[in-house]
Amino acid sequence: MGSRFQVLKLTDAAAERVREIVGNSAKPVLGLRVGIKKGGCAGMEYDMSLVEEAKPGDDVIDDKGVKIFIEPSAALFLLGTEMDHEVTKFRSGFVFRNPNEVSACGCGESVSLKEADAEAFGAQG
Repeated sequence: MGSRFQVLKLTDAAAERVREIVGNSAKPVLGLRVGIKKGGCAGMEYDMSLVEEAKPGDDVIDDKGVKIFIEPSAALFLLGTEMDHEVTKFRSGFVFRNPNEVSACGCGESVSLKEADAEAFGAQG
C-alpha cells in the first residue's frame, strides 16, 4: 500500500489553509474532500467539502498534517495535481496545478480535464 502513487500533493500554503478550515469548523471534521463536478464554462469544476466521515472508496491523502479525501470518480482526473492556496489582490483560494488539464476558462474556476494514464505514473493495477 505504501508504494501507491499519491494522487495529489499539497503545498505548505494549502496544508495551512486546510488546517484553518478544519480547525474553524463548528462540528468535528476529518479533513477536506476534493471531487470534480460538471459545471462552469469549460465543463468541469473542482468541488470541495468538509468531511465528517470517510466514504468507502475514498482515496485518503495524509500530507503535512492534514487529510484530503479524493472522491473515487475524481482520482484519475487529479493524478499528479498540486494543490496550492494563493492570496492575490483580487481573490484568495485553492489553486489546482493539474497536468491533466486540457483547457481552462479565463476565470480559472472551471477546467476541461482528461483522465490520467495510470500506466504513465507506474501504478500497478
